[in-house]
Amino acid sequence: MKGIVLGYLRDTVLVGLCIGAIGFVGSGCAGPGGSESAGRDDASAGPRADSLAVLWTSGDPAVAEKVCFMYTHNAKKAGWFDRVVLIVWGPSAKLLSEDERLQEYVERMLADGVEVKACKACADSYGVSDRLAELGIEVKYMGRPLTRMLKADGWEVLTF
Repeated sequence: MKGIVLGYLRDTVLVGLCIGAIGFVGSGCAGPGGSESAGRDDASAGPRADSLAVLWTSGDPAVAEKVCFMYTHNAKKAGWFDRVVLIVWGPSAKLLSEDERLQEYVERMLADGVEVKACKACADSYGVSDRLAELGIEVKYMGRPLTRMLKADGWEVLTF
């Protein structure tokens, strides 16, 4: 019974994240009848944030592939943000070091201009810093850079 309840809660959270991401980008999610560039809302009031930091902390591969990576990659490819940085933090470092499918996805994101950085303290705690660096990921201490992103004008921070 406990497993059923936890599975239901996990699925409910995933659905909520998907709905939230769809609401965030409006009609810009690429899908049937939509285009990726449709996510821009040039008529919105106020300054446009041109930098997005995506803090990926989850060790769940479904959250990575179906939510975090999908939005992060499209945010760069569709031009929703000029600068997109994926920050690998905590359990996601271990997951990425082991999961070849996610490694291939990160490789595609890097090729399309997404900056990928991993927290060195986190990666070291899992013993995966060297492996992440081999994947072309910048591995460095991220506490101060993340704090600057959170406090700086023009950065939006999204956490998965």
